[in-house]
Amino acid sequence: MKIIGIADTTFARFDMGGAAADELKRNGTGFKIIRCTVPGIKDLPVACKKLIEEQNCDIVIALGMPGPKDKDKMCAHEASQGLIQAQLMTNTHIIEVFVHEDETSDSKTLAFLADRRAREHALNAYNLLFRPDDLAKSAGKGLRQGFDDAGPIR
Repeated sequence: MKIIGIADTTFARFDMGGAAADELKRNGTGFKIIRCTVPGIKDLPVACKKLIEEQNCDIVIALGMPGPKDKDKMCAHEASQGLIQAQLMTNTHIIEVFVHEDETSDSKTLAFLADRRAREHALNAYNLLFRPDDLAKSAGKGLRQGFDDAGPIR
């Protein structure tokens, strides 16, 4: 049985980890979920690495919601760099799912975006594990997670 890790934060203003877990349970089988919630976005890289190395996760979804300030953006960049390092150190995919608070000024739209992006990336993680050919069929389609798809250039 495959194991999907979900790492999220208490700093986020929406339960993105819950949305990702719900989407996985509604759309797939053959796996179990292990969730780890940490205080902030810079805690995600070690949480993901521990999920992979100590909990034997086959893939991890890292969810966070950086704030709108310059310091928040810097922390998100540092966390992203750490997630990339953790992927390379473990040879395991970590799907980074960040929703920046300044992507919209409306709280309802922000909640919609956080929910949709978490759910769409949860399906991406599932497809990486169980249906990689489905991802290949979508190459070059301009798919986006959260807001509307951009579509292909042609």
